[in-house]
Amino acid sequence: MRYISTRGAAPVLDFEGVLLAGLARDGGLYVPEHFPAIGDRLAGWRGLSYQAVAFEMLAPFAGDSLSPATLGDLIDGAYGSFGHDAVCPLVQVGPNDFLLELFHGPTLAFKDVAMQLLGRLFNTVLSRRGEQVTVLGATSGDTGSAAIEALKGLPSVKVVMLHPKGRVSEVQRRQMTTVLDGNIHNVAIEGTFDDCQALVKTLFNRLEFRDKARLSAVNSINWARIVAQTVYYVTAALSLGAPDRPVSFSVPTGNFGDIYAGYVAKRMGLPIERLVVATNRNDILARALRAGDYSTGQVQPTISPSMDIQVSSNFERLLFDLYGRDGAVTAGALAGFQATGKLALGANVLAKAREIFDAVAVDEDLTRETMAATLRRTGLVVDPHSAVGLAGAAGARGERAVPMVTLATAHPAKFPAAVRAATGIEPKLPPRMADLYEREERYAVLPHDADALQAHIAAIIG
Repeated sequence: MRYISTRGAAPVLDFEGVLLAGLARDGGLYVPEHFPAIGDRLAGWRGLSYQAVAFEMLAPFAGDSLSPATLGDLIDGAYGSFGHDAVCPLVQVGPNDFLLELFHGPTLAFKDVAMQLLGRLFNTVLSRRGEQVTVLGATSGDTGSAAIEALKGLPSVKVVMLHPKGRVSEVQRRQMTTVLDGNIHNVAIEGTFDDCQALVKTLFNRLEFRDKARLSAVNSINWARIVAQTVYYVTAALSLGAPDRPVSFSVPTGNFGDIYAGYVAKRMGLPIERLVVATNRNDILARALRAGDYSTGQVQPTISPSMDIQVSSNFERLLFDLYGRDGAVTAGALAGFQATGKLALGANVLAKAREIFDAVAVDEDLTRETMAATLRRTGLVVDPHSAVGLAGAAGARGERAVPMVTLATAHPAKFPAAVRAATGIEPKLPPRMADLYEREERYAVLPHDADALQAHIAAIIG
């Protein structure tokens, strides 16, 4: 399998190269030259374990970079510690409506599903090469803790994780900042998640420093993250009758990575009827897919902070396909967006997108109402991000005969204040995290300044 940049001017890489590179050297994101076809194989995967389906999905993308035995061992190790035998179980919440619980990993969020595998991939490849990298990432809350949990203690990796100061929940922050392993370095940036993400891209585009620091990425700009997330779309669809009937998915999303994984699964042949983009009031994606208006606004804090984003990195991967996989056109469009904060999707491009995607923006009141109503109707307590997904599913519900699956992206205990205010229930952390609020924290605070961050990283790597 060969991988190309969405901007058309970076070297073509194999899976191992893409894993370690993260962002392409031309500023684009890597995508496969083609999507492997799985449609005629899906029926044979019914009844397989999550791990077995993951192997079938990932093997074509890994190609010759990993032996089948090594890939199988890494997958088994990644998911053997999850708190549910199904890894990502389905729960029915209404007539032909389901929740896909993605929070049974070690940090209680969907990011664990990909990150537990990604950490093992990094360790295997770097150990084989005898190399070290510096993982530089930005998090709106969940990516950081999942990455830190997956990479802590690895001698081949230093982690520098940025989060927006005061804009993640206390549980999210403490899950990162109480990990005191010597290779983990947390930084609170005085700004928004978009500011953090921009700093990461700036340093990756300073090629001399990037090479000196051996920068790599575990955000969803890393292709390995995306492909690992395709698996739960397939296992959910198989459980609900695929490939003999289609399934729709509603995905709470800010950075477009999780729902892009569903798009990849569809491109590979999974019979997905609709993909519903569910955003909070930071609605750049909803505006783009409804009206072609991909333009930034001021980031507004919400009770679903992991989606408080106005620049969605992975949307570039979709644009690349919508523009006919023309790297020059994609690069030009993104350069204009970077300069002006605006990108208008033409009628033909928008029509292509709307063949696949619906979009719903969910305000704070509806998020709270959905949390309360879900508890009344089902007895289930859901976090605010999952509530945004449920509201999106209700707002874009199509044919009732088609199952609708909402991705439940986080455990409610990660957002106790929001859950308590909406439902009157205090969600409890698992016993293994019961002392989280008493653990020592360690992190630096830096301004939104690329030079200051570069100097900080230089001091870390020595």
